Amino acid sequence: MAVLGSLIQEFNSSNMRYCINCCIHLLPNDLHRQCFRCRGPNHNNQKCPVCKGENKIPLYADSKQMKLLAVLEVRTDHSESWNGFFCLRKGKLCSLIFGLIIMTLVMASYILTGAKHGLLLIPSPFHYGAFTSNPSLMDNESLSDMKDHYQPSKMNISYVKDYPSIKLIIDTITSKIEFITRQRPDLEELRKQEPHMFSVIPNKFLPNSKNPCWYEEYRGNTTTDPYATNSYALYSKRFRTIFDYLRKVFWNHLYHYKDKHYRLRCLPHFYIIGQPKCGTTDLYDRLRLHPDVRFSAIKEPHWWTRKRFGIIRLRDGFHDRYPVEDYLDLFDLAAHQIQGVLQSEAAKERGKMNSIIIGEASASTMWDNNAWIFFYDNSTEGEPPFLIQDFIHAFQPNAKLIIMLRDPVERLYSDYLYFASANKSVEDFHEKVAESLQLFENCMLDYSLRACVYNNTLNNAMPVRLQVGLYVVYLLDWLTVFKKDQILVLRLEDHASNVKYTMHMVFQFLDLGPLSEKQEALITKSPASNTRRPEDRSLGPMLPTTKAILRDFYRPFNTKLAQVLFDDAFLWKRT
Repeated sequence: MAVLGSLIQEFNSSNMRYCINCCIHLLPNDLHRQCFRCRGPNHNNQKCPVCKGENKIPLYADSKQMKLLAVLEVRTDHSESWNGFFCLRKGKLCSLIFGLIIMTLVMASYILTGAKHGLLLIPSPFHYGAFTSNPSLMDNESLSDMKDHYQPSKMNISYVKDYPSIKLIIDTITSKIEFITRQRPDLEELRKQEPHMFSVIPNKFLPNSKNPCWYEEYRGNTTTDPYATNSYALYSKRFRTIFDYLRKVFWNHLYHYKDKHYRLRCLPHFYIIGQPKCGTTDLYDRLRLHPDVRFSAIKEPHWWTRKRFGIIRLRDGFHDRYPVEDYLDLFDLAAHQIQGVLQSEAAKERGKMNSIIIGEASASTMWDNNAWIFFYDNSTEGEPPFLIQDFIHAFQPNAKLIIMLRDPVERLYSDYLYFASANKSVEDFHEKVAESLQLFENCMLDYSLRACVYNNTLNNAMPVRLQVGLYVVYLLDWLTVFKKDQILVLRLEDHASNVKYTMHMVFQFLDLGPLSEKQEALITKSPASNTRRPEDRSLGPMLPTTKAILRDFYRPFNTKLAQVLFDDAFLWKRT
């Protein structure tokens, strides 16, 4: 009894709980769901389908490896005779030895799986926790990742054994996938949600400008600072120089008519909406070299997805919401140039059309609807009633959208390398993938695919952003409001191998004028932007097992994407 009491006391001080009677039924790599669901502080022997009401002793085991044999010590009780010991203690001694054997087998299986936190052998209950290194603070992408070649890494045998267990999780997710068309909200519902936005942005734009622009009355005077309350200027020191310049030239660009002053306001003509780590930075850098293209003063305003909800950094909570005027201020530099064209003598005489267009390149626009749950109450089964594209379409039904995609498996690894702050390794990436898959599976057991993809709590809990690579889910939702010919979908792999071809596709899509040979060479032959950091290259490729797991996970989504776009290249079979 002394030995048993000591053992139980040691086990009670640890973190995870195993029911011996359940674990007897466990085989190596067996996901015995009844055992997982009955374990925990509320375990009831009477209700457990395996225990059948038997009074079994629950044992506890630390998440770290234990040397069970080191605590074994059989002592003779000298107050009893040899025969008495066997007569009185035989049953308990046998139970103890049998229990220790079972626990040894369980721990051996645990160690062989390589599960550092008990993740792969015994899944923890579905729990949304805080993710301190949230990667959604900014979204930058890389082109040269596609040109990096690494030496093959050594295979870790313990991670090879993970595949069958995780494959069961992926099979469960795949069985729950349904691509259901969402119900598009009507315009009046959108007006009720954002009345101020609808009061500022008109429903018609200037007819002689290719870019959506309009004149707005300005009621300030020469001593008024038009950018005094702009949240971008207040919260971001990097852009104060830009706003200082705008203050100096602001009054010179006002249009005076009948004792009133008007300022030209503009929205983007096109949006590069995604995806992160798919080459949008390189596309942005090349496209802004075109003489007829201008961009916002800040490359990635993230206004539609974050700033208009008051999100500066998701981990920091909410701040004051950025009004739409703050967003429009970011296009004032471009608006000044458009106004110069509209007010030129040639334009007045010949009715010349302004050919300058403005773009915006926030890589979060396509996928990040995480803030909806805090602002929209009329949710249907966990799905957001309104998405970003609903509002963009309400103001700009003719907007053009550019999407750059990449093999989602490689995108996720690049995303991990870019945003992970410390202890980066292929093994760490593998474990984070396994944990994220498990969280996603638990969500899919209770909610729809769309509800899980747009679930803010789940997305923040996952150590790696699996959901960003589910391209077709987002694309289908954008296609519920925009026509297919308004969306250009490119592949980073094609862009990396033939920059000139993809840029010509973009120029044609945006109806941009012809370029001289010198201008075209400047755009297509400039070096790639946002390349992978040298320290990240040294880590080499992900483990082959991790790649196989992710290929299985993304396969049904890639298949649907290829069907929607009528292009098998989006299956990413050759990468």
